Amino acid sequence: MGRMNPLEDHERKIIIEFCHLLEKSKQLFNGLRELPQYGHKQWHSYFGKTFDVYTKLWKFQQQHRGILDSKYGLKRWQIGEIASKIGQLYYHFYLRTSDTAYLSEAFSFYFAIRGRSYYTQASKEDKCELMVKKLRYYARFIVASLLLKKMKLVRDLLNELDKQISEYGITYEPDDQNEWRIVADEVRSFIKVEPVVTVYHPQEFVVILSHRLSPQTTPPIERTSAMTLILQEVLIVGSNATQLKFSELTMDMYRMMQTLEREPNGEAQHLYDESPRQRCASTPSAFNNKGYNLECGLNKNEGPHKYLLFKPSPNQVFVYLASACDDLLCNGVVLLYISAEGLLVPPSKNHCEEAGGYDVGGLITTSKIDVLGRETTIKEGKSAPPKYKDLQVLHPGDLYPFTRRPMVIIVDSDNSFIFNDMPRLFGQPLIILMSPMELPSNLYRKYRYSRLTKTQLPLANFRKRFEVRFGFCNG
Repeated sequence: MGRMNPLEDHERKIIIEFCHLLEKSKQLFNGLRELPQYGHKQWHSYFGKTFDVYTKLWKFQQQHRGILDSKYGLKRWQIGEIASKIGQLYYHFYLRTSDTAYLSEAFSFYFAIRGRSYYTQASKEDKCELMVKKLRYYARFIVASLLLKKMKLVRDLLNELDKQISEYGITYEPDDQNEWRIVADEVRSFIKVEPVVTVYHPQEFVVILSHRLSPQTTPPIERTSAMTLILQEVLIVGSNATQLKFSELTMDMYRMMQTLEREPNGEAQHLYDESPRQRCASTPSAFNNKGYNLECGLNKNEGPHKYLLFKPSPNQVFVYLASACDDLLCNGVVLLYISAEGLLVPPSKNHCEEAGGYDVGGLITTSKIDVLGRETTIKEGKSAPPKYKDLQVLHPGDLYPFTRRPMVIIVDSDNSFIFNDMPRLFGQPLIILMSPMELPSNLYRKYRYSRLTKTQLPLANFRKRFEVRFGFCNG
């Protein structure tokens, strides 16, 4: 083996600068995990700093690829890891802002990783953790593709993920191979139930329907002086044990979050499941000087700031809801959507207002196992405390303090009726939508895995009426 030629000064400086940017980017990226998941002020500036560093790192490795390849030994999977983290940044920025243009940017980076085969040699490296990163990349790419309704690509990615999981098991004999197979099975079940109806193009392509807002699906708004309220904060809580899910995204959360977003570029995407004309981004958009592509995030695409909570404790719901109310502008509205199994209690002689919103039961936001024993005791007619409360149950009375601000509550549960008589204690606007407590027998089998499907059309109609009546964030 011949000796490597000594580095020249400019080559040494390039390698030192690359290592500095790479280390700094990792530190900032890891620091994102330490930020509070609620509130607006802290995360926005930190995201900006992180984007800045990744901008410099991405451009730097492009400009000096030859030297980094030959003198530093830069591998393609390392470039893929940088691109994957940039995609994650864009995706989380999308989650925070509801701006679907950032979701498209995340997708473009994930798509480029696959198109340029950055992770092709991952299994040949003697690093089990590198193969895990590749599997996580596939999972993230599938989520972004699902949210953009690229269903044919999702199926292709799922087939690739199955092969990667098998290769992962053969090469490394890991303990978590079955866990990854569960992930793949979740995706398979998710895409099977995802389409509520199937619409065909005259040329026999499957038309992919979108639930997002667009000029084609939203009536024009005639502004009046009385229309002062703006939907600004949204909490989407998915706690129903019967819901199909992928990772921590249940089917109802998946549909609800799209219902509250706008189409990329303001227009409905005409996507066909098998059409060769389907457009997919192949090259990531160029960063601007501020570290992220401000051109992709226009005000017209911005929606309400939202939180996605998967099986949170009631205390966690209170923290996020309190933060949302605190961040509201003077004319802001907060929307709370909850899908959860109900805790049923025997009817009380007292009216629910007199009972303080606790004796009527509640919603199980975490695990039904925590309250199952006490629930059975009550159903059997055994003694129970006069004020039946449980730490794992969200009661209507728990939400009373938050009605100091204009609020919309959507409850999808077999116990939704308990919210029917919530009082307006503070004189603020309060709208409550409640799902039916049960489905007709002929519909139960079809919709049992996705409760929101039975209310999707009324909910979409309400969304349009809500926009007309109250306006929409930055709309």
